[in-house]
Amino acid sequence: MARKHNGMRPQDIVVLLQLVVSKNEDSNLMLSVILDLSPAEISLAIERCKYAGLLSEDRRVMKQAFYNFLIYGVKYVFPARPGALIRGVPTAHSAAPLNEKIMPGSEPPYVWPDSKGNLRGQEILPFYDKQIKVARTPLPIYRLLALVDAIRVGRAREVNLAQEFLKEYFFPELKNNEVPE
Repeated sequence: MARKHNGMRPQDIVVLLQLVVSKNEDSNLMLSVILDLSPAEISLAIERCKYAGLLSEDRRVMKQAFYNFLIYGVKYVFPARPGALIRGVPTAHSAAPLNEKIMPGSEPPYVWPDSKGNLRGQEILPFYDKQIKVARTPLPIYRLLALVDAIRVGRAREVNLAQEFLKEYFFPELKNNEVPE
């Protein structure tokens, strides 16, 4: 008997991002270790993503659908608003790769709350509760999570740049001006 689908959960987005990074090569056990989720949570995330049409039955990320969800839906499903000044880990346009293209302005940077963080800035609450722990790994997932935050909280320029970087991750075979189909 199939489970009822009660909507996407934050960990589903992170599982899909990691599958994009690994080119669908990570096993459920590897995903569990990398993302600090139980194997059961990984299995449930995989099933929700299949049901939502973001993952094929043979476990391939449906890149176009997932890209469209990130570009057009994530800011509504997992909204964020800058908060108080705190110590934390850089995110959105304050983290790589966007901080390499956008010069810091007069406003404070955006950070995920973390007492061990190396930057003071405006708080952006992570959409996934283990996001900061995952971001401490040397894996590219941190860059993708920061790009997703840029879409969640950024202004037009930051959002457009984040979309371009995500397009490069999702569709490396496309030329600069091509649009994914």
